Amino acid sequence: MLVDSHCHLDKIDLSSFDQQLSVLLDTAQQADVSQYLCVCIDLEHFDDVHNIAKTYPNIHCSVGVHPTSQGDEVQEPNADELVALAQSDRVIAIGETGLDYFRIDDEDMTWQQDRFRAHIQAAKVTQKPLIIHTRSAKQDTIKILQEEGADQVGGVMHCFAEDWQTAKQALDLGFYISFSGIVTFKSAKTLQEVAQKVPQDRILIETDSPWLAPTPKRGKLNHPAYLRYTAEKMAELRNSSYQDIAAITTENYQRLFSI
Repeated sequence: MLVDSHCHLDKIDLSSFDQQLSVLLDTAQQADVSQYLCVCIDLEHFDDVHNIAKTYPNIHCSVGVHPTSQGDEVQEPNADELVALAQSDRVIAIGETGLDYFRIDDEDMTWQQDRFRAHIQAAKVTQKPLIIHTRSAKQDTIKILQEEGADQVGGVMHCFAEDWQTAKQALDLGFYISFSGIVTFKSAKTLQEVAQKVPQDRILIETDSPWLAPTPKRGKLNHPAYLRYTAEKMAELRNSSYQDIAAITTENYQRLFSI
């Protein structure tokens, strides 16, 4: 069976699933997906992801504020608040957090870096792994992880799309590397090379649904049932079998998140 190690079940349009999450999950079950990590991107919707995790025993969740979440309505997190919300046994990770200089190009990114540091501090207090988002900010991301001692808790570089050097730096800090549907894209040659190099005991797979549907569903609404396409591509790249990729990534997920 497969584990969708990063999805946003609360954000998926359920119109194709009779407006019921249970129907979506049944569809995913038929495609071999049995466990999920529903990832929080802002505190305003933490209750939504937490309630999903409390309702379904095979779904866990995280708590965090995405680096691109901005605006007067966004509640800025502090470490103490993240620690308090992470006390639930359904919360197994801190994040999604990190840096994104692609979508946001402020002259002063201190606010984003400070938010990132607060998440790392909360992870160290709770001893729960981090879920890291990085885009056009790989050097600062690694630098802050090093400065804040993120190797004390580890975590996952989610939806990884960087080069091998960045992957190696993250691996050296004890992080896992998670591959999304991007790895199935024909243009993703550099990422495919990374997928071949990451040690077997550090790979995860994810959908990041409802975004980034894999080939051959690219451009469509993504959902967990499409995880199998990423697993099949990983098997091809690593000269392995679909069954082995499923077993390896499930074991890695359970080890990282102490499930």
